[in-house]
Amino acid sequence: MKNDYALKNMPVSERPYEKFVKYGCESLSDAELLAIIIKTGTNRKNSIDIARDILNDGQQNLLNLYDYSYEQLMEFEGIGEVKAIQLKTIAELSRRISRAQYTYGPRLTSISDIANYYMESMRHTKDECVIAAFFDSKLQFLGDKTIAIGSLNCAYFEPRAVIGPAIACNACTVVVLHNHPSGDSNPSEADMRITQRLAEAINLMGLSLGDHIIIGDKQYYSFKENHFIT
Repeated sequence: MKNDYALKNMPVSERPYEKFVKYGCESLSDAELLAIIIKTGTNRKNSIDIARDILNDGQQNLLNLYDYSYEQLMEFEGIGEVKAIQLKTIAELSRRISRAQYTYGPRLTSISDIANYYMESMRHTKDECVIAAFFDSKLQFLGDKTIAIGSLNCAYFEPRAVIGPAIACNACTVVVLHNHPSGDSNPSEADMRITQRLAEAINLMGLSLGDHIIIGDKQYYSFKENHFIT
């Protein structure tokens, strides 16, 4: 039986592969780009239809590739294990591409660099998490460590959870970051209290708190830039 839904039965001008070759990838819609990855459809839906199903669910955009596990993606018609893994791989590649410009990690001299370095990975996280980034006396990036993973609204941690790893890697300065899954980067009273406690504890150990940055949805709040940390 002829599959009227197959891409090969669409007008040539509407087929994603042909559009890509003739007009470039910029000419393709999000659904058409995904359709190229998905490749094949089912007896009822072509790859563009399946891509639209994925995009029209949840956040109704490409962020669904971050939000859904590969098991959840397999719940869509036409998406098996291999295709689900490929789609999740694309999401992970986009995170890594966003960091690729920072060859040696973020610069301590630029708060926006640090925020942007972590933005793509942290703004898509559904629960609050806390990351500590460590820098040496020459302001070089030494690495980072996930300090705590909490709930939708809270990720509690003690200052010693930051201080211990900082001492272990001979850091002089620590920058702490955590995300707000709501997308709003404005600090809560609890955020202000823990920042004050953290700064006092770190200073007592002869270290410096370079900043506490809250990651929202394409926005961030810096306690340093807002003069809460001196």
